[in-house]
Amino acid sequence: MIKNLPVMFRIKNLQFNKFLPFLNRLEKIYANMDEMYNQAAEYYGFTCTGCLDNCCLTRFYHHTLLEYLYIKKGFGNLDADIRSDGKTKALEVLKLTAEADKNQQTARIMCPLNLDGLCLIYHFRPMICRMHGISHELNMPGRGIRRSPGCDEFTKLCASKKYYKFDRTPFYKKMAGLEKDLKETAGITEKIKMTIAEMISNW
Repeated sequence: MIKNLPVMFRIKNLQFNKFLPFLNRLEKIYANMDEMYNQAAEYYGFTCTGCLDNCCLTRFYHHTLLEYLYIKKGFGNLDADIRSDGKTKALEVLKLTAEADKNQQTARIMCPLNLDGLCLIYHFRPMICRMHGISHELNMPGRGIRRSPGCDEFTKLCASKKYYKFDRTPFYKKMAGLEKDLKETAGITEKIKMTIAEMISNW
C-alpha cells in the first residue's frame, strides 16, 4: 500500500473481499446491539415511527473503517438506478450543508439513503442509527458512568418510567477492538470522520 496517498484514495481502493471476515464479525456485534435495544424499547413501550425530531435529519459523523465498508457493502447491493439517485442526493446534501455552515446555521437535511421515511440500507445502518433514541449509559474510563436521556420523543413518551439499564459500553469496546484489527490489516492509521453523504459522494 502506498502510504503517501491521501487516506480517502487508499480507503476507496481497498480490496473489499479481503475484509469480509471483519464485516461478518461486525454483523454479530450489530445483532447483539439490536437485541439489547429491542429489549429496552419493549420495556418502555417505545416505537420509533418517525417524528419532527427525525434522527435521519441529523448530521451524524461516523468514525470507523468498519462501518464505512459495511455501509459500502449495503449501498452496493442496491439497484444501479437507486445508487445513482443516492449519489445525486448525497451531493445535494453536501451542498446544502456547506451553505448552512457558511451561514452559521444548523443543517437539518434528510439522509440521502432515506426514501419516503425508510432507510434503503436498513440492515447495514451504522451503530448510531441502531441505538439512537433510548436512554442509555456509558462507563467512561476515569470519568465513571455517564447517563444520557434519549431523544426528545423518547423523553416525552417514556420519561415517567423507571430507568432501564441500557449500557452501550460493551458494544463500544467490541467495536473499538474490531476496528483496531481491521485498520492494522488494511494499513490505515488515520482517523476517519465522515457523514453518509460524504461516503456516498466518493463511491
